[in-house]
Amino acid sequence: MARYNGPKTKISRIFGEPILGNGKWLGKNSNPPGQHGEKRKRKTLGEYALQLREKQKAKYTYGVLEKQFRKTYEEANRRKGVTGENLIKLLESRLDNTVFRMGIALAVLQHASW
Repeated sequence: MARYNGPKTKISRIFGEPILGNGKWLGKNSNPPGQHGEKRKRKTLGEYALQLREKQKAKYTYGVLEKQFRKTYEEANRRKGVTGENLIKLLESRLDNTVFRMGIALAVLQHASW
């Protein structure tokens, strides 16, 4: 199963909140990543950009890639009820997430490649 194995602090700095890990370093270096991160203008985001950022946050939080996320979304959309709530239920019920929430696995193992 494919996993994101890149730098986790970079992902959290993009969103400005602790996505992966505890985020104790966010107060020290809260700039976005990159050479010109602190100089970059922060413009207001449109509706589509906000939706895309929330989708990316969910993908990184639950450790799924785009294809897995899309299949989960389609399943949530087929079920009765609110699609967003169904999506979160399906993502929370994944085996790797359940094992992590129960405390059986370490936080480091949640995003490691198996």
